[in-house]
Amino acid sequence: MKRLKQFYVHQPYGIKDSSVSLIAISPRPQNSIYIRKHPGCGNIVTFAQFLFIAVEGFLFEADLGRKHPAIPIRYYAIMVTMFFTVSVVNNYALNLNIAMPLHMIFRSGSLIANMILGIIILKKRYSVFKYTSIALVSVGIFICTFMSAKQVTSQSSSGENDGFQAFAWWFLGIGALTFALLMSARMGIFQETLYKQFGKHSKEALFYNHALPLPGFIFLASDIYDHAVLFNNSELYQVPVVGVIVPIMWFYLLMNVITQYVCIRGVFILTTECASLTVTLVVTLRKFVSLIFSILYFQNPFTRWHWLGTLFVFIGTLMYTEVWNTLGATKGQPQKEAKKS
Repeated sequence: MKRLKQFYVHQPYGIKDSSVSLIAISPRPQNSIYIRKHPGCGNIVTFAQFLFIAVEGFLFEADLGRKHPAIPIRYYAIMVTMFFTVSVVNNYALNLNIAMPLHMIFRSGSLIANMILGIIILKKRYSVFKYTSIALVSVGIFICTFMSAKQVTSQSSSGENDGFQAFAWWFLGIGALTFALLMSARMGIFQETLYKQFGKHSKEALFYNHALPLPGFIFLASDIYDHAVLFNNSELYQVPVVGVIVPIMWFYLLMNVITQYVCIRGVFILTTECASLTVTLVVTLRKFVSLIFSILYFQNPFTRWHWLGTLFVFIGTLMYTEVWNTLGATKGQPQKEAKKS
């Protein structure tokens, strides 16, 4: 039941500026490092991220509470509730005979879910290139995720988990994952419609989406405290340049908080500049780059299947951004100018 205590699994919401896109997909190996050393440290990591971003926003965006939000608080409350629901359902699904690879694969299907809801809710229509590109990226991530994940099964010596009952729990888990996937996509579309109605306020959204959930960490206080004690007892590390000696786990946490802040700020800027589907693509690519970086950083096997998945993601991304059309238009311009002259 420990999984149920880790509610706040941080998932950033939602390409016009390439520098912002690069920031948004930057890999963060600190996650894998301290999760390997302390597998249950997700709550303290997420709390530190939320607290840092909320304090920074309160000082520089909310002006110590004197600045009124451009978007009504009730809309931010809805957004946070949706995010909280997705996190809880995703974590609870692991207790319903859902293996970790299947869990990860479902979450990599956010592109397709976002496209489907965009068609249904926003009445959007896409070109054949867009449909094909989303399918290629999704299949590529599916392959890499499946080949990298370790099979985790919910087994019990009790005969009650055999047969129909095991299948019933598994089917309920599939339903929970499907609900979380669609809810996550709906959250992205909801954010897109808010920006259309009230204007672009990425810094404000970043602040309120991290400040409003903070009271929820009260229910996780004991777990956060326990891991703070473990962090204090970790081996000492001398920080380069400044020469200060601190427990190494706190140093890893500091690096994660800083890189997470840079990353999530870039993503929130994207939400004000791009459609929900494009933001989802960038965030999905960030997860993919983190997966590949972790494989290489920790020297895990990089098989031919990984190369195939990477190729699918690369081709799908090029198709989505319509690079070929842009290059064709660029090549055609000098020819037109030569004819005119």
